[in-house]
Amino acid sequence: MTKTTHFGRLLGLVALTLSLVLPVHAEDKPAVIRIAFSGAGTGGRPLGSGTTLAIAHQLGAIEKELKADNIKVVWNFLPGAGPATNEALASGLVDFAYHGDLPLIVGRSTGLKHKIIFGLGRFGATYLVVPSDSQATTLAELKGKRLGVFKGTANQLTLNRVLEKYDLSEKDFKVISMNNDTAKAALATKDIDGYLTTPFDLQARGIAKPLLEIKRDPKVTSVGTFWVTEDFEKKYPQVTQKVVTALTRATQWASEEKNRDQVFKYWAAAGATPYADFVKSWSGYTLKERNNPLLDEYYVASLNKAIDEAQRFRLIRRPVSVDGWIEPKYLNAALKELKLEGYWDQYDANGNIKK
Repeated sequence: MTKTTHFGRLLGLVALTLSLVLPVHAEDKPAVIRIAFSGAGTGGRPLGSGTTLAIAHQLGAIEKELKADNIKVVWNFLPGAGPATNEALASGLVDFAYHGDLPLIVGRSTGLKHKIIFGLGRFGATYLVVPSDSQATTLAELKGKRLGVFKGTANQLTLNRVLEKYDLSEKDFKVISMNNDTAKAALATKDIDGYLTTPFDLQARGIAKPLLEIKRDPKVTSVGTFWVTEDFEKKYPQVTQKVVTALTRATQWASEEKNRDQVFKYWAAAGATPYADFVKSWSGYTLKERNNPLLDEYYVASLNKAIDEAQRFRLIRRPVSVDGWIEPKYLNAALKELKLEGYWDQYDANGNIKK
């Protein structure tokens, strides 16, 4: 064996050793991350509303966090809402996403793989509106009539909870699937007789009026969720952490009362819900209370309740378990890094602040 051959083999062994060792110490970075928002503004406007993920988008918080890594952030606002996000995930077109409880659970029940890493909102009042000239004074008086709801979304599960609260079910009505824009137009033309939405702007314009207002009731309201695909989280844990840290920073900004007016303006820019409706429907709540991102006892209990209800209302065919699904380490690390441990209250399973 010549010295040249021996040296070449030695170099090959060194290269092989480095190829085995380096991935342990260095993480590859994606060129782009893809974030799906389950919903869009009026007419498909590329803006979100009602969650701190929408605020992070408006502030460019995630883009700023990833700028030094030269990672591009692509946002997809889906008028098809939660079901469309599930389709995007099934097609491998999304890395992170916001979901309401029902489509989150439906996706999990069909085998979609994601990790829950952040909470996106909780609590609030629930309203059911009817056309402005409706003679109904109770929900029971609408039996046999047409209710609008975007099937497959969190609103369908909320509607089932409301109906059950009054000893009714979807079978007592003609339930028609339609998105928010279509439903509001259908209220104006009286093509539907009831719909879950904030009533204030519709009432001011003489289109609809509230039939029911259910104030803060954890048994009716649900939690929002931000998740990452299992594949992305395994491959890019450092990038996942940066995304969660950026979202935590934006959520803290959106939890400060001094920013209340601007938060509502950002959300209203999507056009789906007017500014005045946010002002009135959020009255009596602090931003910190409702924009709470914690994966606490209340979050877990709410998700478990939604899973049980989805099965009971026959909205899913296979059981779902939260075991191994919720991954709080990224949020916990972000809270520690940003010195926000204890900033948001922890809530128990019944929606009460833990002492």
